[in-house]
Amino acid sequence: MAAAEPAVLALPNSGGLGAGAPSGTVPVLFCFSVFARPLSVPHGAGYELLIQKFLSLYGDQIDMHRKFVVQLFAEEWGQYVDLPKGFAVSERCKVRLVPLQIQLTTLGNLTPSSTVFFCCDMQERFRPAIKYFGDIISVGQRLLQGARILGIPVIVTEQYPKGLGSTVQEIDLTGVKLVLPKTKFSMVLPEVEAALAEIPGVRSVVLFGVETHVCIQQTALELVGRGVEVHIVADATSSRSMMDRMFALERLARTGIIVTTSEAVLLQLVADKDHPKFKEIQNLIKASAPESGLLSKV
Repeated sequence: MAAAEPAVLALPNSGGLGAGAPSGTVPVLFCFSVFARPLSVPHGAGYELLIQKFLSLYGDQIDMHRKFVVQLFAEEWGQYVDLPKGFAVSERCKVRLVPLQIQLTTLGNLTPSSTVFFCCDMQERFRPAIKYFGDIISVGQRLLQGARILGIPVIVTEQYPKGLGSTVQEIDLTGVKLVLPKTKFSMVLPEVEAALAEIPGVRSVVLFGVETHVCIQQTALELVGRGVEVHIVADATSSRSMMDRMFALERLARTGIIVTTSEAVLLQLVADKDHPKFKEIQNLIKASAPESGLLSKV
């Protein structure tokens, strides 16, 4: 049996699949990672249509920068085998999408066109409880100013605002893409996923806010699980307990999440002193970020 060519997932939009398909359809179980979803496809559907169906089912979880192979479950072998060339669906079957190569360790590159900022729960009721809250407000505001200058989308959440209040007044939310109330600790809500899907080419999220060991940690882990590279801004995130903050950042760094600083993020996004927005970003960072008690607790 000939091995199928790997599917490079840079295909056209999968909207409108199945339009004009013949009346005869065949049930197929589409498997990816830990998921399995049944779907009917036209009799005679081939490799390209199977790829499009995988994208329509799992597109938000597939890393479009990786290569995959489609495999068919072979009853005679009792296991999956590579899809044969010229394969066409003729009977009920089970197929799966498998990564062809091991993902390389992230390099942590940031570009404005592929980056979104997440501002997590910077709310009034947290002010007296969060260590160095004034400092992280200052740095968070600097990041949002940088996002406006560079045209980077910003998504903001507020944890149970009815009880914990709105985002603090010092944080200017002018121009943000979304401000969303939540009760879930992670920012990865259906509305947030829908907003990300509207932004083409998102690879990286710059994440900051509170609390480091709860909402920040759970958001970061959930994003990484979806193939998104996460940069946590250490000088713009804190907790009620410095021990909780310290161990959360250590744990996150061990998982490959990038723990960085606001100045490093902003300068990486412009990358060149000849960037047309460099002067504006330079003016933002002329005054160094506060060297608070956060410094010795990373």
